[in-house]
Amino acid sequence: MSDNNVTGSEERYHADKIKEAVCINASRIYDSCSDKDCLEDLPVMLTKPAQCMVDKAANVRLNDVSVCNVSVGLQPVPFNKGFYAVDMTFYFEVSLDVFMAPNALPMQVKGLSVFSKRAVLFGSEGSVKIFTSDCASDMPDNTNAPTQNCPKAIVQVAEPIPLSAKLVSRNCGGSSAASPVFRIPECIARRYGGEFVGSEAEKQVLASVGIFTIVQLERNVQMLIPAYDFCIPSKECVSSSEDPCELFSSIEFPTDEFFPANLPLDRKCGCGK
Repeated sequence: MSDNNVTGSEERYHADKIKEAVCINASRIYDSCSDKDCLEDLPVMLTKPAQCMVDKAANVRLNDVSVCNVSVGLQPVPFNKGFYAVDMTFYFEVSLDVFMAPNALPMQVKGLSVFSKRAVLFGSEGSVKIFTSDCASDMPDNTNAPTQNCPKAIVQVAEPIPLSAKLVSRNCGGSSAASPVFRIPECIARRYGGEFVGSEAEKQVLASVGIFTIVQLERNVQMLIPAYDFCIPSKECVSSSEDPCELFSSIEFPTDEFFPANLPLDRKCGCGK
């Protein structure tokens, strides 16, 4: 392999190895923020079969929470050029253990919880229209429709942490505040096989969830960067026609799976002593 094929683990990039300066089109992050939210008492929407079970339940337990989807909207902030409001709506699939009696085995049901928030970030300004030569399948001789030069909002969400769930009665003041009304996208509603029950339900489940998010605004920009060489792969492709037992024999025994690690000796307890 040529000396010009530099790998990060073997050689460092030096100024004398730069061959040329090249212009690339890349996504540059103009602004970003991270957040840690404890979402307390989120109403869990249920379909009719699941709601019938909850209405007869003695107790519920939060089993798991996952993110179905995140709807992201972007709009400029008036009188504050270059800043944009990022509106996010999180859709959580909530898995519940429903106990029909105090000592009975739980039955599992799934519902939907929704949470919205807004972040204001700097995304710079751009007033040009962008045309590309990527052709649509039904118009082979035309360019794509122009797009406005707006930043792109990206939301990253870590796996939610299920905290707790409680069962409250609508008729006894357990949930006196009206639940916020959200429009559920059809693609998400189809996952549950029916319409969600509204305020006519006798009982309601309130779930508490912890989430970690990163929101960022980025734009496509032209950047001048130093070029060392082309990215030539240094590893050969592994054929998939190998003997499966030979391939299995190359895998190390997962000792850590059978013998969990101990607490490190230098780690202090949570009390700070």
